[in-house]
Amino acid sequence: MVRLGTVGSGWIVKSFLGGTKYVDGLTLAAVYSRSGERAQQFASETGAPAYFTDLRQMAQSDGIDAVYIASPNSLHVEQSRLFLEHGKHVICEKTVAPTRAQTEELVCLARRQGLVFLEAIVTMHLPALALLERAVKEIAPVRLARFDISQYSSKYPAYLRGELPNIFNPQFCTGSLMDMGVYCVYPAIRLFGRPKAIHASASFLESGADAAGSAIFEYDGFGAVITHCKAGTTKLGSEIIGERGTITIDSISTLQGMTLHHPDGREEALAGGDTREHIMSFEARSFYEAIGDPARNREKVEELCALACEVSGAMETIRRQAGIRFPGDM
Repeated sequence: MVRLGTVGSGWIVKSFLGGTKYVDGLTLAAVYSRSGERAQQFASETGAPAYFTDLRQMAQSDGIDAVYIASPNSLHVEQSRLFLEHGKHVICEKTVAPTRAQTEELVCLARRQGLVFLEAIVTMHLPALALLERAVKEIAPVRLARFDISQYSSKYPAYLRGELPNIFNPQFCTGSLMDMGVYCVYPAIRLFGRPKAIHASASFLESGADAAGSAIFEYDGFGAVITHCKAGTTKLGSEIIGERGTITIDSISTLQGMTLHHPDGREEALAGGDTREHIMSFEARSFYEAIGDPARNREKVEELCALACEVSGAMETIRRQAGIRFPGDM
């Protein structure tokens, strides 16, 4: 039995907890919120037997074994470090850190402590990922990849009214790249490795947050184009174009709606639709299995941590080239 605590009280926490219902042995033990009223309310909503308003007290508690962190990005490093230092396994929402050095610090800390540390990026845990990898080999050589995630933010109308939601406030280390673009960077590096070069740009809101952006990853013989936006919605999806076929992907963030288009006109469905809770269950299961059977899952965890560091480094390069700046940047 792994007793789970959560940090954050937004919709993503409820989605993750919905996913844990598919994982026998992973049980909710406590929730955290800065507000006592909100913590108590969230505990009631989720069925948690305990709640905390003091994060250090929660980290020191012997009532939890692991924690899911879904606070603002700017708090991820500090909070992940706190729980790891107190012997708790950590799965932290993307993006874990604004720099590669900080991501590597957390990975190394977890390794020294003998703990599991994962970035919560659901696509890397989905069964559809293996189907995508096989399809990419089938259509090789790849000549062009285009990964897009553009979705009109539910918080954008508030921003237009003159408010400043966290997601559009650079003080919280967020914006379109960190919130959306990461879903494109992950599959690019997972499928094709570290790019030879990166060329990036972004468009900005008056708050200083990036509303949209693009990047070109250079590889031998082809390029991967990444586009992301929080002020508008795509109607095209993503695609990988090879000499022996094309793969289209309706949702790069969940790998739903994947189709392999053969040169002779045949279309082969690789992945259809699924509920969000079931989609979230795969990363929850990976976290649970890594904790429960570390020997069997050590190689997988190391691969995911190495990938998180590579992605973090690529994101840092994109930010530097595009002029996306956060507190603490040199």
